[in-house]
Amino acid sequence: MSESPVPHLALLVVDVQPSFLKAMPESEACLRRCALAVGAARLLGIPVFFTEQVPAKLGRTHPALLQAAGEGAVVVAKTAFSALAGDELATALSSQGINNLLICGLEGPVCVYQTAVDALRLEMGVTLLADAITARRLADLETCFSMLRHHGVTILPVETVFYAMVRDAQAPHFKAYTELVKQG
Repeated sequence: MSESPVPHLALLVVDVQPSFLKAMPESEACLRRCALAVGAARLLGIPVFFTEQVPAKLGRTHPALLQAAGEGAVVVAKTAFSALAGDELATALSSQGINNLLICGLEGPVCVYQTAVDALRLEMGVTLLADAITARRLADLETCFSMLRHHGVTILPVETVFYAMVRDAQAPHFKAYTELVKQG
């Protein structure tokens, strides 16, 4: 594993729990794109954090994502919709000097939206991985993306973000990253 290509950057995977995935359109595609983001983050040495909405009732993060993250991923249980409403995640991010988040997960107009708003309030940089976020109502997701974009959030597809970090076909991680892309 190498140093993060962008200092102070982490991937935050919000509430990708099988019970939530069942309620989402395009859930399999979203899960694959989240897995691509997790795999790419791990490959590039970017720390990965997961949140779980009331895991005792709703279950844990999808096992494929936890496996893709490997050891060292931080999992935070929550009851608030925003992942940053409580102190646990904010403290974990701060202890690692994280001030830029890549965010993917569920549900876009609720937990992802509120997390992005709170990250902005904390003066963090925020990039939403658009194709790794879904919602029960896709029109609501587009409305939230528009509002967040207006407030300075960057919204891009997973591949665009990670290819920008790899930067060159001769980069050490290029071949491994393109293999991840083929799977996702």
